[in-house]
Amino acid sequence: MNQEIRNISMQSTDFKLDSIPLAISQTLSSININNEEDKKIIQNDTMGKIDSSKMIENINDDDEKTIDQEKRETWSKKFDFLMSVIGFSVDLASIWRFPYLCFKNGGGAFLIPYTIMLFLLGLPLFFMELALGQYYKRGAITCWKKVCPLLSGVGYAVVLIAFYTDFFYNVVISWGLYYLFGSFSSRLPWGNCENSWNSENCYEISSILKHNINMTSSISSNQSVNFKNSSSMISSSEEYFFNRMYRFAENLGMDNFGNILWENAGCLLLIYVICYFSMWKGVQTSGKVVWFTALAPYVVLIILAIRALFLTGSREGLKYYLTPDMALLKDPLVWMDAASQVFFSLGPGFGVLLAFSSYNPFNNNIYKDAIITVIINYLSSFVSGAVIFMYLGYMSQVSNKSIQEVAKEGSSLVFIVYPEAISILPVPQFWSVIFFLMLITLGLDSSFGGSEAIITALSDEYPILRKRREIFVGFLFGFYMIIGLPSCTEGGYFLVEFLNNYSAVYSIMFAVLIENIAIAWLYGSKLNE
Repeated sequence: MNQEIRNISMQSTDFKLDSIPLAISQTLSSININNEEDKKIIQNDTMGKIDSSKMIENINDDDEKTIDQEKRETWSKKFDFLMSVIGFSVDLASIWRFPYLCFKNGGGAFLIPYTIMLFLLGLPLFFMELALGQYYKRGAITCWKKVCPLLSGVGYAVVLIAFYTDFFYNVVISWGLYYLFGSFSSRLPWGNCENSWNSENCYEISSILKHNINMTSSISSNQSVNFKNSSSMISSSEEYFFNRMYRFAENLGMDNFGNILWENAGCLLLIYVICYFSMWKGVQTSGKVVWFTALAPYVVLIILAIRALFLTGSREGLKYYLTPDMALLKDPLVWMDAASQVFFSLGPGFGVLLAFSSYNPFNNNIYKDAIITVIINYLSSFVSGAVIFMYLGYMSQVSNKSIQEVAKEGSSLVFIVYPEAISILPVPQFWSVIFFLMLITLGLDSSFGGSEAIITALSDEYPILRKRREIFVGFLFGFYMIIGLPSCTEGGYFLVEFLNNYSAVYSIMFAVLIENIAIAWLYGSKLNE
């Protein structure tokens, strides 16, 4: 009898532990047990279960409150958050990546899938991540564990994607810093063909412009004819990028990067120093910096757009930009590029939006913030693309080439066209400094976001890192610097292009797909029960 009762008491788990203290006497009285020793066995086993359950509940409560007990940092002002989100969304992907994807996919043909993807895919995902971050007040890893423990790996996935995207993204920002230093010269080095890195096929677009206005320019008529009949001419800005900032040679490639260019490495190091001192104290520091970095670019972009409107050939460039080739819409790669641009620009799937909104008050109106940010992002990308294509039209006109031939595909497009455009403005050194400061600040906004996503996610998962934030941030950027050194070699451009094209295009789409499955079919199904 004692053994049977002991088995019953040890195996009976189909009851609610919370009700046991009130039901112990009823349980004992309902069983016809005359042996006092057997009653004591049941009572002791039952009370042991109660104590164990309370211990488990206390442990869980401690885990839940570990982060909350340490006062979580918040944004100083509502607009600090909004400016940070806008700064992250309107970034180099809008100024640097969007124009070259338009160029790659036929101009206007790319605008149709991009617009569809932005509002039907980007906006809902953008709002979803802001809502999750604000509700759970956690970074990506901890947040997705709470949403659906079965798919908690998606939190690690998005942090990892943000991690290796920074491997090449900060290198592109360092290009802007390299050009910024080159702007402090009596004559812009990419605006003339009188340098040691220039070839015999180099041409100066500023001289061509003067020749078109005044036939008494220093360029002779014969030189002009030879130039216009030649298809091998290369602009001075293109040679500056490939022959000066990088040292292109036939033997360089993914299997041979060549020597480290210490000027490039120094620029990259300076970018990480700026990132460190902007982020080491948390979002209250970066929230102040982003007011300048988010607003300054628009002033320069508007000025460049006004100047482009008065250039010969700018209308042809706009026509190419706005006229779609409907046949290209049948190509799935065009739609894939449009989707990848939405993710790169708006940022869902990188964990950044979760991190930013986790520092919000619980009742903040993120729906309004999401709509404002998406609209600003779309307009910024559209205007940036228009400016690029107006200058491409102008370069096409003066070089007697088609728009497809006038500039190369790839991430270098903006670093060729914009410097070319700046070189024909009055006082080009001033505008060059302003423009590349704009480019750097745009890049830093997103770099802050990507790094904050990693820092917040790991700090929420491992609270000790929050107490040692300065050391953790320094270690992170130090590791980035080491990983970035191959991109600062003579053939480092190949590595940047490889990472840009393959590092996050497919992985980010898969991660966002899993996020949707978790919310719609797993977490969402519980809400509807």
